[in-house]
Amino acid sequence: MADDLITIFVEEESGEKRAIEAPTDMQLSLMELLKASDYPVQATCGGMALCATCHVEVVEGDDSYKEATDPELDMLDTLPEVTDASRLACQMRLADDMDGMVVRILAKEECS
Repeated sequence: MADDLITIFVEEESGEKRAIEAPTDMQLSLMELLKASDYPVQATCGGMALCATCHVEVVEGDDSYKEATDPELDMLDTLPEVTDASRLACQMRLADDMDGMVVRILAKEECS
């Protein structure tokens, strides 16, 4: 694997994990990666942490990525269901230490 590529796993409702390779040298967010990979992430605010339509849960990965920032917490507080590892994918910039991270998309459950 090239130095600037990582693999993010998306856990489906069935428990199956789909691997997505992503570059880390383009300053992409996890939300942008999920949208580019055809996941139903609306991201109606364009990545400004204002809509929570990119709500994900970090299932496995570095614990520091399981902690939301203050702007995220304000938005997550408006949602009916959050977990201790809830994040807004738009606020997570792809980085080398995210390699192997497993996320579950929760936004589609809230929007359907």
